[in-house]
Formats: sequence, C-alpha cells, structure tokens
Amino acid sequence: MIDPPIFDTMSTMRAMRRLKPDPVPDEILTELVRAATWAPSGGNTQGYHFVVVTDRARIAELAQLWSAVHDFYAASMAHVTPPLTTAEKHARNVAALKFQCDHFHETPAVIVACYDSGALVDQVRAHFADTLTAARSVGPRRALRVVRNVRRALEMTEAASVYPGVENLLLAARATGLAAAMTTWHLMLEQEFKAVLGIPRRVKTFAIIPIGWPRGRFGPVTRYDPETVIHRDRW
Repeated sequence: MIDPPIFDTMSTMRAMRRLKPDPVPDEILTELVRAATWAPSGGNTQGYHFVVVTDRARIAELAQLWSAVHDFYAASMAHVTPPLTTAEKHARNVAALKFQCDHFHETPAVIVACYDSGALVDQVRAHFADTLTAARSVGPRRALRVVRNVRRALEMTEAASVYPGVENLLLAARATGLAAAMTTWHLMLEQEFKAVLGIPRRVKTFAIIPIGWPRGRFGPVTRYDPETVIHRDRW
C-alpha cells in the first residue's frame, strides 16, 4: 500500500470556502506561487503568471463581480444536484458558496492563474508553412483534420500548462494549513475581471483561487472509487 504524506494531503484537500479575514503573510503566498512554478508546462515554455491580490480595495471590486456570477449560478446550476452527492450535502455546498460570496470582500488573498502563450503562438504562426508540410506527412485524409485541430491543441496546451501549477498551489496551501478553492466562475465575466486587475488582452485567465485561514476543519474528500472510473485497455 502506497502511503506517503502527500496522499494524506491530497485525500483531505477539500474545497474550503469559509475563510477567516486574517491576513496571510506575503512570504507564504510567494511560496505557494513557487510551488505552482514547479509544475510542468507545455514545451517548457513556462508562460504562466500569477496575479496575487491582497489590496482590500481591489478585492472589494472583485467581490462585486463575484456577486454577479454567484447570483447567476444560484439561479441556474445550483438547482442541479451532482451525481456523487446527496441533496443535503449539495445544500451545504450551496450555503458555503453563498457565505463565500457574502464575505468575498474579506478574503485575505486572491490568486489569479494566467497564461501568456503569445510568444509561442507567434512562433507557430511564423512557421505555419512548416505546420502544413508536417500535416501532409500524415496523409491527405488526416492533413485537414490535423490543421483544424492545431488551435484546439494549443488551447489545451495552455490549460495543461496552468492547471498542474494550480494543483501544486492548492496542495502547498493545504500543507501549510491554509484553506483554498479553485474556481472558474470568473470566466463568465472574464473581460471585467481582467479589467479590474489590468491583465493584458492576450493573457488568458484560467482560475481564481481565494485563499485564507480556514473557519472549519479539513476532512476527507468524497470521490468515485478508482475501479468505477478505470477503463482497462479500452473504453
């Protein structure tokens, strides 16, 4: 049985949305970002950036936007109970989301995970002729399919270069005793969130992570048993 400390950290890393308003030292936040940078990135391009927000006025601006996306969720998707939970547990989760919304302006720190693949995209465009030549090498039937999928592949590469770092950050926060939750709600109003934070147009945002000291306790996560999600050798 494999049982290193990291397994205990992962198995008790619940999304924690009830945070104390107490500040988180900057040196700890820096170490969380350092842990994020240790994760892999596509082609080792390391185009990730992290906007660390602790300014109260700035977080208050984000709280207004957060209220808008929360209200949209509460009026729509909140009515759907996920398959792996009960109505009672889902109601508790919805209540935690409401608490987070009502107290977002008190959040000690918010980290926004971004990725700037502009330099990589510029290089791909500059060598597009090479891409076409390479596509022909797979045969005429597949060439068009390959070219069509290049953009999607680049988008997935960006996401794959960010989310491992986000997971590292969450694990580091849990190991430090901090509570955190990865969210993507902001994508519904991404342009407005970016405007508040001055994030350049070509830089994409992938997650917003509110971080603070927990009001509650860490506990075991509820997940599917591996045997129910493993497809051996084929689907």
